[in-house]
Order: sequence, then C-alpha cells, then structure tokens
Amino acid sequence: MSKITFIGAGSTVFAKNVLGDCLHVPALAGFEFALFDIDVQRLKDSENMLNNLKQSLQANIVVKAYSDRKEALRGAKYVINAIQVGGYKPSTVIDFEIPKKYGLRQTIADTIGIGGIFRSLRTIPVMWDFAKDIEEVCPDALLLNYTNPMATLVGAMLRYTNVKTVGLCHSVQVCTEHLFRSLGMDHEGVEEKIAGINHMAWLLEIKRDGKDLYPEIKRRAREKQQTKHEDMVRFELMDKFGYYVTESSEHNAEYHPYFIKRNYPHLIEKYNIPLDEYPRRCVEQIERWDKMRDEIVNNAQLTHTRSHEYGSRIIEAIETNVPFKFGGNILNTGRLISNLPEKAVVEVSCVADRSGITPCYVGDLPEQLAALNRTNINTQLLTIEAAVTKKREHIYQAAMLDPHTAAELSMDDIIAMCDDLIEAHGDWIPKFE
Repeated sequence: MSKITFIGAGSTVFAKNVLGDCLHVPALAGFEFALFDIDVQRLKDSENMLNNLKQSLQANIVVKAYSDRKEALRGAKYVINAIQVGGYKPSTVIDFEIPKKYGLRQTIADTIGIGGIFRSLRTIPVMWDFAKDIEEVCPDALLLNYTNPMATLVGAMLRYTNVKTVGLCHSVQVCTEHLFRSLGMDHEGVEEKIAGINHMAWLLEIKRDGKDLYPEIKRRAREKQQTKHEDMVRFELMDKFGYYVTESSEHNAEYHPYFIKRNYPHLIEKYNIPLDEYPRRCVEQIERWDKMRDEIVNNAQLTHTRSHEYGSRIIEAIETNVPFKFGGNILNTGRLISNLPEKAVVEVSCVADRSGITPCYVGDLPEQLAALNRTNINTQLLTIEAAVTKKREHIYQAAMLDPHTAAELSMDDIIAMCDDLIEAHGDWIPKFE
C-alpha cells in the first residue's frame, strides 16, 4: 500500500485542506494517509476529521494516526511537512517581545528578520531529524514542505541531506488574482510569469492576448494609493522598483529597510502597517479553534472542496504522469535565476510528472529585483551556516545582514539582542559556541 505521511497533522484545518484535496484524486485510491503529531489530542482531532471526510466523500483510502514518527514515515511515497517548532508560546512570543525591548518592531517574523532567523534555528535541527528517518525508512520519498521559513528550511534539506524536497507556499497562485480584485480588473485569461525567492518573488510579466497589463495596473495602483488600503507597501514597492511582489504587504514591510522605522513613526500610519500582526492572528486562531473544533472534528457530514494548494496536484501529476506546472522552492542549482547565488533557494515555475519535479530556467531578473532578493538571501545563507556550524558569530552576522534589523540597531545592540534570544529560547534551539 502506498502512503502519504503528514508530519504536523495536528494543524487540523491545514490537514483538511491538503489531505482533503488528496481525497479528490482518484489516482490515490488505496493509499494510506499516515498522520503524525507530538500533540496527541490534536492528532486525534485530525484523525477524526479525516475519517469523517473519507466517509462523506466516499474515498477509498486508509487513515491511520501514529505515535511513532519513524513508523509513520516507513514506506511513505510522499511526506508533507507542516510543523511549527515552539508554537505561539513560548517561541513566537519570545521572537516578538525581546526585539521589542530593543526598539525593533515586526509584523509576521516567520521568514527573515530576527524572528525568521530564530524560527529557522529551532526548526532546522528538527527537520534534519526527520531527514534521518526518511533516509532510513522511505529514502525515495518526496518531501513537500509547507513550513516557514521556507528558503532556509528547503536550503538546509537540499544542501545537507539526501531528501528530495520542494517548498510550497500559498502566495504565488493567488498573487495576480488578489491584485486584480484589489484594482477592480478582470482576471480572466491573464498570462503571468513569476520568479524570485519565497515571499519575495516578482510578477515579471502580466499579459492578456499578448498585451502588457502593467501600465494599467500601475495607473490604478497610483490612484488607489491616495486612500488607505491593505496593500500599500506592495504598491509602493511596485512604484519605486517597477514590479509587484507576490507576498502580502504586512510581510514585505519587514523584509526591507524602508517601512518600519523608529525615526519615521508616521510611516506605520502612512502605509497601514500592522505591527505585531502574527501574535494577534495566533490569539484569534486559538480562540476560533475552540469554537470551530466540534463542527470540524466531530461533524459526520463534513465535506471539502478542492483548494488552491499545490500539494494534491503535484502528487496527482506524479501518479498519473499528467504534467502540472506550479511555483516551487528549490535550490538555484545551475543558476536557474542567473543573477542570484547558486546556494540560494529560489521560487520558480516547476513541472511535476512521473519523472519527478523539473524546475524551469528563468535567466536574469531585472537588476533591482535581484538586488532586493540578495539582501534577504544573505541572511538566509548565514542562518543556515549558523545551524550547520553551531557558531554564534554566524547568528550575529545573519542578524547584522538583515535589512530591517540593520537599519534600526547598532552592531552592539544586535549582538546583545541575539544573546538574549538565545538564552530565552533555551532548549528550543541547540547550544551555540
């Protein structure tokens, strides 16, 4: 029996989306859906949820929850990763509150920035533990990674393990649809080209019937910037650098040195930047889960409509040999994006079929876009170096190279802040020299 293993299956709503999508794939009939999570109650919740979906959709699959990770992985053909190491408490709270004492404010803190660095440092070792199990009990499995920070985790897996890995995000497939809706434009029939790095990929081309739609997009965006809205940072970046970026304004506000600045407090209001957004979302999700739990977990009539997530479609393409094109995160081997480093993880179009996953060549990005990407890649590569070497100096260097952190703090404050974060995280991260 072929197997799909979901690590972090206690993320019940996300498991519903990704594995619920898989229930709509006839080619997966007879598969086992193996669930693993360290939270026993949440694991049981997801098992109940998936069995209800199985019954309502009359799917021919087997659902099985495991208390042993290696057994959950044994014989898997596909592995889906959706873990969050350290959770909202203590780790996310630490990632926000300690930098705040130094005057460093964040919005999401899950990609780069000081929060992204420390999320990487506590997640990479856990991913490498997964890799040891995968290499032993399912060495040919394809790992579909949904966990952030995407670029550092995928880079750490592809450079330092033998696990076939691709990173999947949510922002690429909804980028132009959301942009057009925001600007009151018709999205039907558009042709797009997107490439860059995760959370900072660029809408390089956007056409309909061969006509460039960027002039009209930019005209409408300039008009919309006259009043407050939820995408002001991205519109400002497009105005100054020429292209629209895939990930949301609240994310991009902290990837650059231009927007969250103590000496320019009016920018927070001007660009409608939601400081401390991720902790606020975490609290809301925890409260909402308490209310949603029964209707999702114990609902015998629970159903599911296939979502926009890439996971099930990649698996379906490999199983059926019907190609599927998607935006994936992979190493820049062979300089797929020729003006970014080979060690970087890039987000480019990929094709899945029975032969596996084949990335598409992009060539040079416009130089200003490659330059913005490189500012984030610098921190990503030094964060991986810190995880590999266990040397504090590389944590300091990763933070000092981060655009937002470097724009706000002195070198001495950055080092002191990193030391405080290392101490506060305790056993959630390895010991560093």
